[in-house]
Amino acid sequence: MSTVTPSADERSDNRLRMPRWLTSEHPLPWLFPCISLLLVFGLYPILYSLWLTMYKRNPATRVETFDPAWNWSRLWADERVWDALQVTLTYTFVAIILQLTLGMLIALLLDTDRKGFSILRALMTLPLVVPPAVTGMMFLLMYDGSFGVISHALYDLGIISKDAPLLATGSTALLAVIIVDVWQWTPFMVLIMLAGLRALPKDPFEAAAIDGATDVQAFFKLTLPMMSKIIALAVLIRGIDLFRVFDYVKVMTDSGPGTATETLTAYTGTIYFKSANFPFASTVAIFTLLVVLIVANVFIKVFKVRF
Repeated sequence: MSTVTPSADERSDNRLRMPRWLTSEHPLPWLFPCISLLLVFGLYPILYSLWLTMYKRNPATRVETFDPAWNWSRLWADERVWDALQVTLTYTFVAIILQLTLGMLIALLLDTDRKGFSILRALMTLPLVVPPAVTGMMFLLMYDGSFGVISHALYDLGIISKDAPLLATGSTALLAVIIVDVWQWTPFMVLIMLAGLRALPKDPFEAAAIDGATDVQAFFKLTLPMMSKIIALAVLIRGIDLFRVFDYVKVMTDSGPGTATETLTAYTGTIYFKSANFPFASTVAIFTLLVVLIVANVFIKVFKVRF
């Protein structure tokens, strides 16, 4: 019994009969898994939240009626939303400045091949692997007014009084939470800055040294301009992440004292879990998303960030 082997021309014709977007040469089959995940876990929750914003919930009967403008008019009149926005912007701005400054300084110190520095670079990443909730609990104990190490040190230095623990005072609670964020995420900035410093060309620095430029002059005239794109990208990534801060606030202060440390995400969680008003919680969440998109787009256009 003999078999008929298709000729090369026949195999070529069979391939031609398949739609081009199904062939391995087309990018769509390779992108399909990634696009599916983005649609299911990224776009669908946003669309569902948008759908929820169109309903008005009666807190007494818990009945929801279709009223697209109700939640947005309530958000506009809710002073707590604007206070939370102010706290979120303050938190993001101060944390970004501190993390960027410290990250660059530490990266400059670690940008050397001296013996033992590879161990220091590895130790720098330790805070990144600690879960944020554990970090919050750890600093909560250190900030404690009775036996906390940090509070005792500040008492001894005369910076704070025993009647005003750090997390119980509105003027210091937000800064205390920001310091925890800086402790955990400055290593991320160090890694980004260190990678950028290692990628810089050596020739301009050698030429500047021959011309008599100091290290400070070389940093401001060469290092910063050449790393501007990397710095802008790192600030953008951390800025978007900082807008979503929730765990430190929830664990350490529960948005208190009063609403002194309440961010937009924390307020959304309060509405969702304590009031069970899902439509209004979705409205605050969508509002937060819009603020992030506006701030990120302005930042991208001003600093010309490229991906």
